Amino acid sequence: MADAALFELRQFTSNRAGPRLLIIAGIHGDEYLPMLAVKELIDRFDSHAELREGLHGSVTLIPIANRAAYRRGNRCGPDGTDLARVFPGTPTGDATEQLACALSDQISRSDYFVDLHSGGTELCVFPLAGYTLHRDPIILEQQRKLAIAFGLPFVWGTSADLQGRSLSLARDCGVPAIYVEYLGAYRELAEAMAGATQSRKPDHPLVAGCLNIMRHLGMHSEICESLPEACDVVEDARPGTGHMQVSHPAPATGFFIAAVELGQFVSQGELLAEIVCSTSNSKKQVLSQQSGRVVVIRDYPRINIGDAVAVIPITSS
Repeated sequence: MADAALFELRQFTSNRAGPRLLIIAGIHGDEYLPMLAVKELIDRFDSHAELREGLHGSVTLIPIANRAAYRRGNRCGPDGTDLARVFPGTPTGDATEQLACALSDQISRSDYFVDLHSGGTELCVFPLAGYTLHRDPIILEQQRKLAIAFGLPFVWGTSADLQGRSLSLARDCGVPAIYVEYLGAYRELAEAMAGATQSRKPDHPLVAGCLNIMRHLGMHSEICESLPEACDVVEDARPGTGHMQVSHPAPATGFFIAAVELGQFVSQGELLAEIVCSTSNSKKQVLSQQSGRVVVIRDYPRINIGDAVAVIPITSS
């Protein structure tokens, strides 16, 4: 099945030698700022000849990887399958597995890969760039440098053993890769509706970060790199680290009331949130399981039992 039947992409290629960079957004259909950032990159390459003429290598841009989920305004498409859990997919599977297979082909043919995300409808993520703690020390160092070069305030290296992700496919193909998370919920929507990723100065952090990656890889000497500010780098190879949707699971269904702010440092045992029953005054508390920075917080009034409340990476293993 042709890729074009599943997703649209734009590729800008130079006759100058250089790496093949793949940037994807919209793995999940309710993560809008990354999609708009990739669209902005496409618009800039289309409208600025100096960008195209100064390019070394090629950049492939996919603004909405999961169009079925995007049309639903949902994390998943109509089949209910999470695209970020079924890589490498299969050409004979359900619609999402076929999509994962086509995207896997794009990833495997790249030299470097960037996967842009947000917290979607219900979670909000402190701006971060992450990578797997690859067992190949050369790839690991490349990924660490890519994540720092993107220019966000938090960098997170996590378990290399999570399966079904775009980054696990990149891991198996030996392609250095990072993922990016940027806000979510109403904060993401507010930025998107304000046109934050459109051609404005300074560039939106997602747009600037992608340009930083190109500059870092030597793909374009004329791109003005936004030098990263000092960032926290946390690496934690424990099994399951990086799986945000299972961290601090809610003990009950009800109304969610946060007790901490995104980016705040908390201590082990500190109150993160309360869940209030919809028909009584009963409350359930959720306490932090470790000390560290709150990099994900729920940002939605409803919560179901088992839903993630918050993510706090540990500061040391």
